[in-house]
Amino acid sequence: MKGNKELIVNLNSLLSDELTAVNQYMVHSEMCANWGYEKLHKHFEKRAIDEMKHAETLIGRILFLEGVPIVSEYRKIAIGAEVPKMLTNDHAAEDGAVAAYNKGIVLAGKVGDFATREILEKILSDEDRHIDEIEALQDQIGHMTLPIFLTTQVG
Repeated sequence: MKGNKELIVNLNSLLSDELTAVNQYMVHSEMCANWGYEKLHKHFEKRAIDEMKHAETLIGRILFLEGVPIVSEYRKIAIGAEVPKMLTNDHAAEDGAVAAYNKGIVLAGKVGDFATREILEKILSDEDRHIDEIEALQDQIGHMTLPIFLTTQVG
């Protein structure tokens, strides 16, 4: 099915966001594993896998629309040197993703591609959940203090 060119460009932009997020979360995951924070390691690893699934979905949709997935373009990856900075950087990335998906959803509706809109709405729901999870961890740090929080993250 020949898709709308503007929408395919938008999907490739979203794909770049997702591929960037995969790398950022993988690095944060491995940093936490290296520090012995097994629970945070698993948390970041799960989020990286979620983002990989989003990228896979976008690639499939781009191909279905007879576009060419661009997998070589990335945004600036923001690695945090400590856990609070990781969470701040991840929150900013997820905020950007939510805004980008909202724009993509509007565009898909405007061009009458409601199947793509539905796909983007599902991914948007995941991104909203990611923000909730990040904010929950940030709240825990605020309530417990960072040293106590980190003791709860050891495997």
